[in-house]
Amino acid sequence: MSNFRKGLHDGIPIALGYLSVSFTFGIQCIANGLTWWQAFLISLTNLTSAGQFAGLGIMVSGAGAYIEMASTQFVINLRYALMGLSLSQKVDESVRGIHRWGTGFGITDEIFAVAMGNIHKVSSKYLYGLIILPVIGWSGGTFLGAAAGSVLPEVVRSALCIAIYGMFLAIIIPPAKKSGAVLKVILMAVALSCCFRYVPGMNKISGGFAIIISTVAAAGLGAFLFPVAENEQGEVQG
Repeated sequence: MSNFRKGLHDGIPIALGYLSVSFTFGIQCIANGLTWWQAFLISLTNLTSAGQFAGLGIMVSGAGAYIEMASTQFVINLRYALMGLSLSQKVDESVRGIHRWGTGFGITDEIFAVAMGNIHKVSSKYLYGLIILPVIGWSGGTFLGAAAGSVLPEVVRSALCIAIYGMFLAIIIPPAKKSGAVLKVILMAVALSCCFRYVPGMNKISGGFAIIISTVAAAGLGAFLFPVAENEQGEVQG
């Protein structure tokens, strides 16, 4: 069980980080009319902050939700499939069969980074240990946020909901400061989002499809205008 205990230990910082972010998600769910158990169920069956926040807006809007939801989640969470392919080269023989499904459920940016940071190959027991606390932190934080959102005054809920924007800024600002290409891609995505918000005609497109178009267009333009050299790719992957 040493591998499982090591995974639990490595997952503690991730779980604590997820607790604070999912707390905000729980509050937003209540603010948008969902119940606490609906918010908790969403976080328990999904482990993707960007996908959940985008999905929440689609669920609230209602119209065309199924196709829009599926398309949005596919685009936003496609990176997890690529992470899974990369992580498959890092795992040992114990990660096969049903264990691939079980551990695949818990792949997130942070869990992927920690697992790939191990010097040696990782086992299924290590991955389960690494995943379990972040899942508890994410779903538990959502439950606490939803419970708090049910009793807190409206002004306090509105103030706490701003925290999610701070989290997203904290994600994009550091890489944008290091790379001019990243900054330009971010600005392109912002410009497209503003167009879908304010330009007549374009503002008729629903929020979910606006996210899809902005994401794919900005990423595609970024890949075309700022291609990564082969040696740089090797350096990133290494």
